[in-house]
Amino acid sequence: MSTDDQPSDPRTSLPGAIDAVAGRGELEAILDGVLGAAVAALRPMIGAIFISDPDRPGLQLVASHGLDDLASARLAGEVADPAHPFSVASSSRAATFDREAAMPDGSIFVGAYLPLIVSSRGVDVPLGSIGFGWAAPRVLDDAERETLSAIASLAALAIDRDRLASTAAERSEWFERMAHTDPLTGLANARTVGRILELELARAGRQGSEVSFAMFDVDDFQATNREGGNEAGDDVLRRVAAVLAESVRLVDTVGRIGGDEFVLVAPGSAGMTVARRVLDGIAALPPVAGRQITISAGVARFPIDGADADALIAAAKDGLARAREEGRGSVATGNVPAG
Repeated sequence: MSTDDQPSDPRTSLPGAIDAVAGRGELEAILDGVLGAAVAALRPMIGAIFISDPDRPGLQLVASHGLDDLASARLAGEVADPAHPFSVASSSRAATFDREAAMPDGSIFVGAYLPLIVSSRGVDVPLGSIGFGWAAPRVLDDAERETLSAIASLAALAIDRDRLASTAAERSEWFERMAHTDPLTGLANARTVGRILELELARAGRQGSEVSFAMFDVDDFQATNREGGNEAGDDVLRRVAAVLAESVRLVDTVGRIGGDEFVLVAPGSAGMTVARRVLDGIAALPPVAGRQITISAGVARFPIDGADADALIAAAKDGLARAREEGRGSVATGNVPAG
């Protein structure tokens, strides 16, 4: 044990580390607090925490003590070597104490390196490593080793909790997105389109403005599925969806409401203009399974063609029926054919 004026029992520092982990904040700040508790108890010259990042190779420095920016950068570069003690501790999942090494100035220091490990379904999962260095001579006693092991466990707990929170947030976001979008095309689903249509109609009613609603149907889609298979059909749907998304304004909403049926909710009276733009974009697509892609469209306007959502949808369906009668790639309104 060092002759420095050390606390009689370094384990008295653990409440501070526990408080850091129990607190709220960014992971880096929490780990800095854990590292600070260890530094206060054991008074090393340097200390650092490295963690593995699923999105980046190697270990990333997230907290340090006694290192300026240049020294931190140098250490981060050195740890990229798999033989470096920080890397070995993480990969081997084993702690190393009282390891002597030379500083850049030639002085000798003694290091301790511990893995950051959590258990998942009975399997130890390494998350990184924590390490400290003291001026030689320095031999850690049992209480100090136990303290460092506890500190490492607390740091691993903080990292694991942060990752679980991130995973939960990502999963929640994914479920939220799936609840509102069509999984094949990424466009709004039928429920979302219906809600947006009601909101736009309510707003237009208050403001005395218009809303355009268009329905699109892929021509001879069943023939494409028969001749090219479901993969070809899915490819057609994704391409149509891409053209729809690229052709509309930021204020418009496009969705897939089932099968090969797509819809557009467009505030104002520009529905016919947008529908023609969509048809032109579809006509420029390359063939799929040897078949040219075309769609037909029916357009209706609130309040001219319908005073509520049901009436507007019915008018758009009538327009779509007229467009189909005119031939592939046609567009018609709910009242009078538009060519």
